[in-house]
Amino acid sequence: MKDENYLEYLRHSTSHLLAAAVMELWPNAKLTLGPAIEDGFYYDIDFGDEKISELDFPKIEKKMHKLLTDWKTFEKHKVTKAEAEKEFKGNEYKEELIREHSKDSPQLTVYQSGSFRDLCRGGHIENPSREIKYFKLLSMAGAYWRGDEKNKMLTRIYGTVFPTQKELDEYLLMKEEAKKRDHKKIGRDLELFNINEEVGQGLTMWLPNGSIVRREIENFMVSEQEKMGYKHVYSPHIGQKTLWEKSGHWDLYREKMYSPMDVDGVEYLVKPMTCPMHVQTYNFRPRSYRELPFRIAEIGSVYRYEKSGELSGLLRVRAFTQDDAHIFCTPEQAVDEFVSVFNFIQKLYETFGFENYTVRLGVRSKKEKYLGNDEIWQKAEAEVLKALKKTGAEYVVSEGDAAFYGPKADFMIKDALGREWQCGTVQVDFMLPERFDLKYIDSDGTEKTPVMVHRAPLGSLERFLGILIENFAGNFPTWLTPVQAKVLPITEKHLDYARSVVEKLKKENIRTELDDRNERLQAKIRDAQLEKVAYMLVIGDKEIESESISVRTRGQQDLGAMSIADFVARVQSLIESKSMEL
Repeated sequence: MKDENYLEYLRHSTSHLLAAAVMELWPNAKLTLGPAIEDGFYYDIDFGDEKISELDFPKIEKKMHKLLTDWKTFEKHKVTKAEAEKEFKGNEYKEELIREHSKDSPQLTVYQSGSFRDLCRGGHIENPSREIKYFKLLSMAGAYWRGDEKNKMLTRIYGTVFPTQKELDEYLLMKEEAKKRDHKKIGRDLELFNINEEVGQGLTMWLPNGSIVRREIENFMVSEQEKMGYKHVYSPHIGQKTLWEKSGHWDLYREKMYSPMDVDGVEYLVKPMTCPMHVQTYNFRPRSYRELPFRIAEIGSVYRYEKSGELSGLLRVRAFTQDDAHIFCTPEQAVDEFVSVFNFIQKLYETFGFENYTVRLGVRSKKEKYLGNDEIWQKAEAEVLKALKKTGAEYVVSEGDAAFYGPKADFMIKDALGREWQCGTVQVDFMLPERFDLKYIDSDGTEKTPVMVHRAPLGSLERFLGILIENFAGNFPTWLTPVQAKVLPITEKHLDYARSVVEKLKKENIRTELDDRNERLQAKIRDAQLEKVAYMLVIGDKEIESESISVRTRGQQDLGAMSIADFVARVQSLIESKSMEL
């Protein structure tokens, strides 16, 4: 029976093999680090003035297979700092690692397989020549040394490896399918969004089609939350630095915040979160226990610093919008409010077609990262655990994933390809109400401190939309589709009736466009399918004579002729029910 870490060891071992092959082909290259990662491995390499590309991958893979014949095992050698420095002299990256790791131990380890030796802590397979068979180099990217933009840009080569050919083939097939679903490509093809270098990295500009999808989601969220008693507000994009000092963000979240700006001699910051703004809304006037729970919601933009190498389309940006809300309640109400949010998130995910998700409970690890004392944290974690038990949901505990002011439950959803994404979150907070001296008058006339529940069911709208685009491969359900119907007259003589159909559908709030180009019908149908229009309405002599439309779905299903009224009823029913069907 293989060790539970076998796959990690296999991947780390293959990163050594990649490094060895590179050094055979480019002897002047300098190796840095090559860890195993979730789906494979990578190695960061300084090639100096040498230029390599993914076209070199077959050559590297061939060399890897050739070297394997002599890789019978991984030999562990203990070396002193001086010995390590002598062996890796001239490689400033290894020298830095040697200085760093020798602080903790007088001895370092070097692992050797064949004639290749690398500075390494270990974690390898026993028989590389027999076990490393099914690998593939995947891609290349730039990566700063130690992830610091002030350091040199290195070349990162990604690869993957599996115990069997079947597993490798399945993974590569999934990768190909993921390419087809790439939200950046679909976003361009369907004109959903644009991230322009002139505007700035990580800053999304929503194009008309993408704005429709986003607005439909926002309207849905506002409507659903109003039914649950949430009051919607707007807050400014900047606030005085002192506000963020009081909240604790400036001390504990500063690496994600942008530098202060001077406004009339006062320092301001763009907001990374809306929490302190909503606190001020609660604190606008004295509150009674009768007003609690007091639920404040906002579709609000926030700004957080992300390194350029970490940016990825809509999935990781620097400016994004949250479906944010904060609930101010009595301690006795906290569990029920948490459960209510939890149930709402579950309902939302079902609406958007996500039925496979898990819950991760983030708790403290290093105490210096967090506000408050042990007593308050134990109380907060007890409340969250009580709430999770009440939901009946399964969850995993993850140390170090708490917010700096309290424990949180994150929803990890799986998309159509089985990829996992962190989206919604709900958190219990005893800290900020104390730091801002929030009060309410209880039934006995005394002042009490409320509990604060933070929640963002979808998380970042940008990330959620990126996930949706890839999950649906751009084939949004009818209620989200930018163009729900496209009217296709067969010839020019059918234009007048086609225009009247467009006007009738628009009056019924069905997003409709007319294709009045002088093109063959098949070309119009093909283009409408490429645009992922939900319905194509063909207009010819028969349709004019019967005052009907001939309906085809995006999935090429021919629904035949129907009246305009019947089509309107069909589409409006799908929109109203937020159905996943066409």
